[in-house]
Amino acid sequence: MSGNVWEWCWDWYGSYTRGSKSNPKGTDSGTDRVFRGGGWILDATYCTVSYRFSGYATFNSRILGFRVSRVIP
Repeated sequence: MSGNVWEWCWDWYGSYTRGSKSNPKGTDSGTDRVFRGGGWILDATYCTVSYRFSGYATFNSRILGFRVSRVIP
């Protein structure tokens, strides 16, 4: 699905700690959510699941979807 629409993730946007990560998370709180995956309106550089973008939690767009799964603490 990468490149179809940006995926709106549950994580708050923030810097990662240094080093290699598996399922990295941003900060514990914030104002911006993480979007991943790129959208059809952008070129291939932005259409990878590793590329992150941020936006206000109330942002909506026709090029923004959501991830279907979430880890429950």
